[in-house]
Amino acid sequence: MTITLTPGAASLAQLHDIWAHGHAVTLHPSSHAGIETAAAMVARATSGNDAVYGINTGFGKLASVKIAAKDVATLQRNLILSHCCGVGEALDDATTRLMMVLKLLSLGRGASGVAMRTVAIIEAMLAKGVTPVIPSQGSVGASGDLAPLAHMAAAMIGEGEATYAGVRMPAAQALSKAGLAPIVLGPKEGLALINGTQFSTACALVGLWGAWRNAATAVLTCALSTDAIMGSTAPLQDAIHTLRGHAGQIAVARAQRALMEGSQIRESHREGDTRVQDPYCIRCQPQVTGAAMDLLHFAGRTLEIEANAVTDNPLVLVDDDLIVSGGNFHAEPVGFAADQIAVAVSEIGAIAQRRVALLVDPTLSFDLPPFLTPDPGLNSGLMIAEVTTAALMSENKHLANPCTTDSTPTSANQEDHVSMAAHAARRLLRMNANLNVIIGVEAMCAVQGIEFRAPLQTSPALQAAMATLRAHVPAIVQDRYMAPSIEAAAALVATGALAGAVTLPAFVKGHAQ
Repeated sequence: MTITLTPGAASLAQLHDIWAHGHAVTLHPSSHAGIETAAAMVARATSGNDAVYGINTGFGKLASVKIAAKDVATLQRNLILSHCCGVGEALDDATTRLMMVLKLLSLGRGASGVAMRTVAIIEAMLAKGVTPVIPSQGSVGASGDLAPLAHMAAAMIGEGEATYAGVRMPAAQALSKAGLAPIVLGPKEGLALINGTQFSTACALVGLWGAWRNAATAVLTCALSTDAIMGSTAPLQDAIHTLRGHAGQIAVARAQRALMEGSQIRESHREGDTRVQDPYCIRCQPQVTGAAMDLLHFAGRTLEIEANAVTDNPLVLVDDDLIVSGGNFHAEPVGFAADQIAVAVSEIGAIAQRRVALLVDPTLSFDLPPFLTPDPGLNSGLMIAEVTTAALMSENKHLANPCTTDSTPTSANQEDHVSMAAHAARRLLRMNANLNVIIGVEAMCAVQGIEFRAPLQTSPALQAAMATLRAHVPAIVQDRYMAPSIEAAAALVATGALAGAVTLPAFVKGHAQ
């Protein structure tokens, strides 16, 4: 399937669909004229006598060095090869393809000066499944994601490596197998390809989507935990949350009320319950996870804007007949968004972990057996699974420290303030994986706890979630080798399989609808 995107108007929903399903992408034909007009302006500047940065000059600190017209093509090729300095584990193919799509959207705005053939090779690589190998480390998110984007551009000119049909190979070989030919970069094209925030933005978007799945699943697991401890649903009353007014808080309370509708467990102690208040990890779930969701919505709006932005340099301002240097490549907005997502992920995990601790502690879990095992002493049950969640919660707290405040000067002090957006965005993958486990273990504990309440049953919606878990994670009757069960539960969280019954506002231009 091929998705047609209009530069400047791509939505988060479209981008998620492309990322999740591996769709090919083309730019709407309405963008072609603007691309060609900007390319013609660059061609005129190349043949002129005036020095224009990145077209007939060197780069960065070498911008004062004039380049002869005969060397312009070599200049662009050298730029790509010299900037292929990425190290570390390769970015996964799906995120790499998303990065390519974001670069297409940026070039499609008609302010970068690239030729249509350069746009076409990216479209063709997406269609044919030629995916550049992008080392994940090396960008400071300042003059664009230079190293990662250089590795992408290298594959386009037949250098570096790419994957094709699931096999990693030299990029020239991958292009050949797909029936494609490398391109020769024209004036400014190398610079247009490597300047920009597309690596950081792609990683941040994937982190955003993972965080949203985790947040939705945490609403479900809190509902399960509330029934497991025979907790009160009074704090979920709509009037409480509308009086405060935060959209995320209101949405979480409503979603959790709907999930628990029809619970026999809840009805069994609605009257005559002497417990006045549950611990904060139960009672304040809407306030905490709802606030996290508000933060994710805000970050989502920032990233939606950035996904449609022109972030290379210099920019070709067709209407003003100017080619001017600016600083749109600086990824501070992306870094801030990624830092916000990291804080949200950390806090969702922090309150979920306290529910795990509540469920396994016999002094707090209201008549549930110690560590949720039917034979405590001989069996340890979920004792150490809780310890694992504590370890991952602590790790996420450390990882949530802001990255954007850690600027360092580079490139002989020409780039003297950088965003660290790439680092900020990359760490979200690890944080979400940690949170998958925390929420997965909460599901294991809560379902085990609810089963101890038999013959009373939870709500139909939560029974369905329990069935999903039990299809992959059997009940813990006697101690067993636990790691596979935790891995299976975490996978159900990561894929969104457990969150199927949760109804929450979707991303619509970054706002809850």
